Amino acid sequence: MEPVDEYEHEFETGAGAEPPDEAIPVTREVDHGTAKLMPDVDRARAWLLTVDGAPQSYVDLDAPTHLEFEYARRLAHVLDTAAAPGRPLDVTHLGGGALTLPRYVAATRPGSRQDVVEADRGLLRLVAEQLPWERDSGITVHGADARQWLDAAPDDSADLLVADVFGGSRVPAHLTTVAYARAAERVLRPDGVYAANLADGAPFTFLRSQLATFAQVFEELALIAEPSVLRGRRFGNAVLIASHAPLDIAALARRAASDTFPARVEHGAALRRLVGGAKAVRDEDAVPSPVPPGGAFGVG
Repeated sequence: MEPVDEYEHEFETGAGAEPPDEAIPVTREVDHGTAKLMPDVDRARAWLLTVDGAPQSYVDLDAPTHLEFEYARRLAHVLDTAAAPGRPLDVTHLGGGALTLPRYVAATRPGSRQDVVEADRGLLRLVAEQLPWERDSGITVHGADARQWLDAAPDDSADLLVADVFGGSRVPAHLTTVAYARAAERVLRPDGVYAANLADGAPFTFLRSQLATFAQVFEELALIAEPSVLRGRRFGNAVLIASHAPLDIAALARRAASDTFPARVEHGAALRRLVGGAKAVRDEDAVPSPVPPGGAFGVG
C-alpha cells in the first residue's frame, strides 16, 4: 500500500481554516478529471461538487445535517439506525468527495472516529482548501486507493463501512468482488454494518451480481431504492446494506418512506427474487458498474 502520511498532514493543515468569503465557482484540474465547486444561491455556505460534470457531493458548511442528494439521505438512514442515537461510532468511508457523510456523522454522533479514504489527492486538496472541516471533528483523511487501504486496515476496527466510490460515474471493478466483500467483513466488527451506494437500471445485471456477491459473505442483506428504479422505469441509485447482525428493517423502512422522494426497503424473499440466478463476482471477472444513460446524473 502506498504511504499516505505526507498527504494526511497536508489535508490536516487545511482543516479548520476559513473558506473564502465570496461564494464564487471554483474550477480545478484534479487527479481524475475536472472538479467544480458551485455555490448554491439559496443557501449561504452550501456547495455542489462535480467531477467531469457528474455530481459528487453537496455540502452545507453551516448545516452539515442537510443532505441534498437522495442517496446520501439513504446512507444516512443506515448510519442513524446502526446504533442508539448520538452514540459515537468508528466509521470508515471509502470515497471522500467533499466529506458530506463524515461531516454528518461528526454532527450527529460527536466523538466518533472516522477514516475517509479517497484516491484523488488533488480533489482532497481542493476540498481541504475550499470546504475545510473542524480539527476536532474526529475525521482523518487518507489519500489512497480504497481496496489497497481496506486490505491493509486492522481487523475488527470499524462499526460501519460506507462505500461511495465512483470513477467518474462508475463503481470501479476492484470494489465489486467477493474478495473485496471479505476484506470489508474482516475490517468490520462482528455486529458491524456495510453500506454502499450503487447505480444501475433494468435488467439490473450489476446490482443483482452485487447482491449475490455480498450474500456469499454476509448473513443479512437489504436494499433501499425508489420504486421507479426497482420497477426498471429508470436508471438510478440503490443502497446495498450487509451485516451479520439483524438489520432494523422497520426503522429503515419508516425513514425511507418518509423521505422527500420515498424509497422502499427490499429484504428477505423479495430480495432473493431480485437476485435470481445471478452469480457472485470473482476478481478475474470483475467489471465496473454500467455507464449511466445520457443525462442520468450530469448537471449543466
